[in-house]
Amino acid sequence: MSGLTQGQITELRQHLQQRHAALRAEIREELLALDESRYIDLAGRVRDSGEESVADLLVDMGIARIDRQVNEVREIEAALRRIDLGIYGVCRDCDGEIGYERLQSQPMAERCVTCQAQFERSYSHEGTPSL
Repeated sequence: MSGLTQGQITELRQHLQQRHAALRAEIREELLALDESRYIDLAGRVRDSGEESVADLLVDMGIARIDRQVNEVREIEAALRRIDLGIYGVCRDCDGEIGYERLQSQPMAERCVTCQAQFERSYSHEGTPSL
């Protein structure tokens, strides 16, 4: 059980729900902006392979931005599920309390500061490409 009060949990839930709604709106706008016709229009104006590369890069950047937003939506949904299950604010590694101040700044946090630091030291190299 976390040491959060019901008022704190309600406040954090509202913050999560507001961010969730804002992200969904941003994703919708990004998808509309990345409509295939825009790429075709942009690619149709390029004159050489350098300009074509820039057009591809712009589309890829938009897709990467959407990917980050979708991942944040998933993290928010997981946090909301933890609230519903009554385990929000409990560290997934040590079962200790995740402080209210940490949750105010990072409401999707799954770990206390100590466990998060250990996790980052242990897994920071994963996903890093090497030659």
